[in-house]
This record gives sequence, structure tokens and C-alpha cells, in this order.
Amino acid sequence: MNCKNCSSSFNGKFCNNCGQPADTHQINLHFIWHDIQHGLFHFDKGVFYSLKELYTRPGHTIREFIEGRRVKHFKPVSMIILLATIYGLLYHHYNINIFISEAEGTKELTPSINHWIANHYSWYTLATIPLYTLGTYICFKSQKYNYFEYLVLNTFKASQRLMLHIITFPILLYFNDKASLKTLIYIYYIVDLFLIYWTNFQFFYKLNFWQVLLRSICSHLIMIVSLLIILTSILLITS
Repeated sequence: MNCKNCSSSFNGKFCNNCGQPADTHQINLHFIWHDIQHGLFHFDKGVFYSLKELYTRPGHTIREFIEGRRVKHFKPVSMIILLATIYGLLYHHYNINIFISEAEGTKELTPSINHWIANHYSWYTLATIPLYTLGTYICFKSQKYNYFEYLVLNTFKASQRLMLHIITFPILLYFNDKASLKTLIYIYYIVDLFLIYWTNFQFFYKLNFWQVLLRSICSHLIMIVSLLIILTSILLITS
């Protein structure tokens, strides 16, 4: 048959030249619904499968993805953008104030920072992934993965944390503008660290417990120092 996209002759279910399916289907309600399922949510083998794996066997499934078992997974960058956008919309719509400082015994909010992150949460989340990756690459370089493979690892880990924040968003909303919000943010931070370390223990299964723990701590410190340097530089330039 002839391909409807490039006019090449071929046999089988897909064009050998451009890869378009032989059966293109009529555009109707069924076509639109399947496109939504496959392209946005990928119900059959995508975002929900990846998220399930990230909460049952995170390190193992990420390692398998890097090594080539990718058909069932949603693409890591697409997933982090999707989740960060959802969280950013929730954060902005409900005006969550997670940046709290104490001054003269009263709580003060920093609306400018709060507003910026609420409206650019996808970019903020994506911007920190290379910093996490830098620390992972330096501390786990002996494991023979390259920087971009570690970038995939940390992108999946960021999606894992974001999904937790989305699921527990009603809790954050309940404590919004309350004095106990600061304690809740610390709890979130501890849980995020647990998820990072749990994933690392599975991903770097060839190393013993203490090797993974110490390198994970070192990796996290590198990320924090790098972030502080960048933020300080931005403040100095803009001040």
C-alpha cells in the first residue's frame, strides 16, 4: 500500500519510510478521545504506570528505563512538566504561602517570591533538576552512568515528589496561613528526602547501605550549595 503521509510503498502496519500507521482512522469522537488518552494521559501505558512504579519500586524501574525498558513509561520530561503545571495551578489558585519569616513576633509573608514561584512553578522545578543531577553525577560517578542518564533519574524523582504534593494538597490547603504551616513544610521536606534516598538505595543496589547514604547526603549538599550560589548571584545582580 501507499503511505498517506509520504506516499512511499510499504507492507505491514507501519510505513518503513516515515513510521506512520497504515490505518489512520477517520477523525471522529472516538479518534479525539483516543488522542486525549494516548497523548495527554496515556492511560494504556503511560503516566499512571510510571507513577505506580515510582511508589512501589522507584529505583529499579528508573534503572530499567535508563537501560532500555521504556515502552510502558510516560516520558520523564513530559511527566514533570504536566505535574508541575498541575501543582502550579493549584498553588496559584488557592494562593498558598509557603515562604514564611518571623519578624517582631509576627508572621510575615513574602508575596513577591510566593507569586513568582506560583506562576513559574514548572520552570522552578525544572531548574533545580540539573542541580540535583550535578550532585548525583559527582558523588556517584563511579557507577558509570553519564550526566544525562542521571538527569533522567532526577527528573523521575522530581515527578515522584510532585505527585505526593498534589495528592496531599488538601492538607497544605487546610494549614494555609496558619502558624503550623511552617512545621508542615518541614515534614514535607523530610518526606521528600526519604523518597530521594529510598530511590537511590534501589537504583544503586550494587553499593552497600552506608555508601549510598553518605553519597546521597553529599549529593544533596552539593545541590543546596549550588542553588544558594545561583540565588545569591541573582540577588546581587538585580539589587
